Amino acid sequence: MSYKIALVQMAMTADLDANLRAASDRIRAAANSGAALVCLPELFRSQYFAQREDAALFDLAEPVPGPTTEALGDLAREVGVVVIAPIFERRARGLYHNTAVIIDADGTIAGMYRKMHIPDDPAYYEKFYFAPGDLGFRAFDTRVGRVGVLVCWDQWYPEGARLTALQGADVLLYPTAIGWHPHEKAAQGFTQREAWRTVQRAHAIANGVYVAAVNRVGHERSDPASPGIEFWGSSFLADPLGAIVAEGPVDEEAVVLGEIRAERIEEVRRGWPFLRDRRIDAYGGISSRFLDPA
Repeated sequence: MSYKIALVQMAMTADLDANLRAASDRIRAAANSGAALVCLPELFRSQYFAQREDAALFDLAEPVPGPTTEALGDLAREVGVVVIAPIFERRARGLYHNTAVIIDADGTIAGMYRKMHIPDDPAYYEKFYFAPGDLGFRAFDTRVGRVGVLVCWDQWYPEGARLTALQGADVLLYPTAIGWHPHEKAAQGFTQREAWRTVQRAHAIANGVYVAAVNRVGHERSDPASPGIEFWGSSFLADPLGAIVAEGPVDEEAVVLGEIRAERIEEVRRGWPFLRDRRIDAYGGISSRFLDPA
């Protein structure tokens, strides 16, 4: 089995409805190009608001089901594609998550994933907004097969990739909002972006799966006085040997098309049987925060 996947690399505006319309237009274009699975960037309905701590920004959150999932559910059913819709979830009064909703090609919600690893860094103040996910690492059955979804900061953790792959996912999708602090770009920008690419390619290799990273583009400022974040795009699809088979530009919007081939997963895993050779009897320490010397 094989199918096309589309990674929607977008620039966001301050207009939530305009962002939804733009995402919908790109989903429709991807479907017209033969895509069966379309993934949007992290928190695509708005600009990246976690650059500052402001309680008024909780008003951006919405429930599941809610306006975004209903609109994209209708669109998914109309064009017959699976859609990964990352939203700011309002779970209850005062309780919010950074969530990716998996909408199947018939428009129904196949499941959702709540971001497990929550960063707290300069201009990435997500712990102020998001409770850590409590649904665990999951794979979901969809019309195209079994897919795994994680979100942004999760992409640095091999544990999450492994646990999702062990549930039979053929592809790990990482909706993302990552970029450069402008004052760091000249000295560290290349190294930072390459580290981001390398760790996700490693997840593909170690687990024998496809990995898709879907980022935004554009220079966003939380207020005019701040330096903001320059999102570095570079959305890509890596195959089970870590080869980049499709990639978007650094600074332009794009719908990046690639192909998921189940036979390629089988081929790679037969040659590099990492799942066969795992020592599951010897990994007890992985659940410890740190293994202090005896």
